[in-house]
Amino acid sequence: MSAAPNRDRQAERREATRREIVDAAWEIARRDGLAAVTLREVAAMIGMRSPSLYSHFDSKNAIYDAMFGQAWTTYRAEAEQNAEQLPEAPREALLAIASHFFDFAVADVPRYQLMNQHAVPGFVPSEASYAPSVEVVDQLRRTFQALGITDDADVDLFLALCGGLLDRQFANEPGGDRWLRQLPRVIDMFADELDLPGPSLRSRR
Repeated sequence: MSAAPNRDRQAERREATRREIVDAAWEIARRDGLAAVTLREVAAMIGMRSPSLYSHFDSKNAIYDAMFGQAWTTYRAEAEQNAEQLPEAPREALLAIASHFFDFAVADVPRYQLMNQHAVPGFVPSEASYAPSVEVVDQLRRTFQALGITDDADVDLFLALCGGLLDRQFANEPGGDRWLRQLPRVIDMFADELDLPGPSLRSRR
């Protein structure tokens, strides 16, 4: 009978503490905004002295970095799952991708702001934390290629259209769906520009 591998309990406790710190930072961001995340606030929330945080994160930006990587890793997993069940019709598939992106964003606005807007002055994600976002775009390119869309500029335009709608939604009607209702129309305009087949999405809604 083979022996079970030795567990590094110290490393497990350290990782658990890091997760607790990041979870506390998200709670503060969702309650008071990303700018409200401070080492003092995070420490108070988890019952730790501020200097003790430095043994886990050497700065506030390091906490933001962990939050950024976690957010994009979560979206990457959801996007991969969504890509496996897209409709066959190109226009419907594009709408499903955009709708999922929209739903993910409005479900957690501070998370979206950290992921896609320069909401924290001076914060630049590390290469490791940025990597999942690159993988998301690569996955989107592969999905687009399967739909017959091969120009990277078209991927850029699609992302700009989705991001623009979200910016308008958050700025003018947070919690509403005014710009969400524009998605079929915008996707139709995008699909028309690319001469994608299929009936109008607007005609079905």
